[in-house]
Amino acid sequence: MYRHVNNTHWSLLFQLVWLGINIFLFVYYYIVYLDERFYYTRVLIGDALSWARAPAACLNFNCMLILLPVCRNLLSFVRGSCKCCSRNIMRQLDRNITFHKLVAYMIAFHTAIHIIAHLFNFERFMDAQLEKSKTIAYVLSQIGNGDNRLYLNPIRTNDTNPTFVAFTTVAGLSGVASTLALILIITSSMEVIRRSYFEVFWFTHHLFVIFFIGLVIHGIGEIVRGQTASSVLLNKPSDCESQYENWGNIPECPIPEFTGNPPMTWKWVIGPMVLYMFERLVRFWRSKQKVVITKVVIHPSKTLELQMKKKGFKMEVGQYVNLQCPSVSQLEWHPFTLTSAPEEDHFSVHIRIVGDWTQQLFEACGGEKKEFQEAWKLPKMAVDGPFGTASEDVFRYEVVMLVGAGIGVTPFASVLKSVWYRYFNNDTGLIPKKIYFYWLCRETNAFEWFADLLQSLETQMLEKGNADFLSYRIYLTGWDEAQAAHFTVHHEEENDPITGLKQKTLYGRPNWENEFKTIAGNHPGARIGVFLCGPEVLAKSLSKHSINYSDADPRGVHFIFNKENF
Repeated sequence: MYRHVNNTHWSLLFQLVWLGINIFLFVYYYIVYLDERFYYTRVLIGDALSWARAPAACLNFNCMLILLPVCRNLLSFVRGSCKCCSRNIMRQLDRNITFHKLVAYMIAFHTAIHIIAHLFNFERFMDAQLEKSKTIAYVLSQIGNGDNRLYLNPIRTNDTNPTFVAFTTVAGLSGVASTLALILIITSSMEVIRRSYFEVFWFTHHLFVIFFIGLVIHGIGEIVRGQTASSVLLNKPSDCESQYENWGNIPECPIPEFTGNPPMTWKWVIGPMVLYMFERLVRFWRSKQKVVITKVVIHPSKTLELQMKKKGFKMEVGQYVNLQCPSVSQLEWHPFTLTSAPEEDHFSVHIRIVGDWTQQLFEACGGEKKEFQEAWKLPKMAVDGPFGTASEDVFRYEVVMLVGAGIGVTPFASVLKSVWYRYFNNDTGLIPKKIYFYWLCRETNAFEWFADLLQSLETQMLEKGNADFLSYRIYLTGWDEAQAAHFTVHHEEENDPITGLKQKTLYGRPNWENEFKTIAGNHPGARIGVFLCGPEVLAKSLSKHSINYSDADPRGVHFIFNKENF
């Protein structure tokens, strides 16, 4: 059990601390608004006051955090500055998008509570203003009718209604705008929308600007009001509540005076907003640097390979960049994993043609033209990055499992290329002593662009007398038993008929339980890095097996799961 805790406790601890701060802020501010200063406010609207203000404090805290996980340059800087840190601490940076989503869910949760509480508040404010008899609620609602400065009830006349207040006041308009922006951002972030209509996700996410503007100015209206500190001393609620009909007529109980809470949200979010603005300025500066496309390769699997050069560009294995093609879209940026190695004189990406943007880029690069494309006719590209990912840590483990699904093999192309170069240059500092590589694809043509690299690695390892360094398994998941049986006649040949490699292609899906069991038996006491670039279903399976075999294996094997996140 200790190994399991060691494998996950940092993530759990971080989330528990974050959750604990949310709970503390909620309880603390709930109690704050039970103070004597807000006694008369609670006479009008009851405990809904605390139920509105407590989630508002949690909103400030989470809105302070929401931008930090998407400050990619900041995360890359922290990652580069923490090379000497524990692997478990470093791995938290790879979960930035997961934390970003958690914070967004928490913002939505507290927004819902805040809105529901204020709906009750305004109904009760309205009811107090419409009181016919001279109750304490009626008297409190009439305070400030003359100068309109020291009032308590924000609904000033009985001709008003909550809807009118919501759409004519700063607090109301900013609240409605922020809520609508948040609804659009969250709904367009669903997996089905993000994968099928990325442009919708991309553009609606930029409504965060409206959300933050509304958030900052929301408190300017000072809707929530309490008794001033000096007024509490003169009109003490415990003594003067029962004398409300004589307020102002007896010296012991003057008419109470009220004031609004000054806006506080800007103090919470100003720091992250400045950091994010700096982040965008860095991205803008990078996007204006000249990028030269040196080579375009159209692979049979409708995968576009772009080889590029950019002055001062430095990368590590497994990193990714954001690409923009102005001739396709002036606004859209898309993340792509680098498939080149740091040792190469260029950087490259492999782009699978699956949507409108990639199709237009494919056509702009001459993908559907049979004749040679002149270099000057190639589209201009803007590149932001590179940014760090989990795959950067591959060379920190002596034993490594690499699992790629479909185009998810791209970060491991960079890893394997770098391994090839280091072996070729007799790099004695290479830490990994054994690499297990798994590639899962539905169709045979998906293997074609990557087969040459694997063949080169095969040859290199044989020449160096270290053929066991790299073990790889290629699985064709889209074939049924009849199709697989047709190819069994070729299994007598030296090389595989599909990939041309010595290792035969396997059909179906891996039995991960057997794979983990075998690897654990081969490397007792080892810390084994498990790296995945693939779907969430596969991630859950590999994470589960990593935990189970770290817990149950008596030989002290420790599997450490890492997943690419964009």
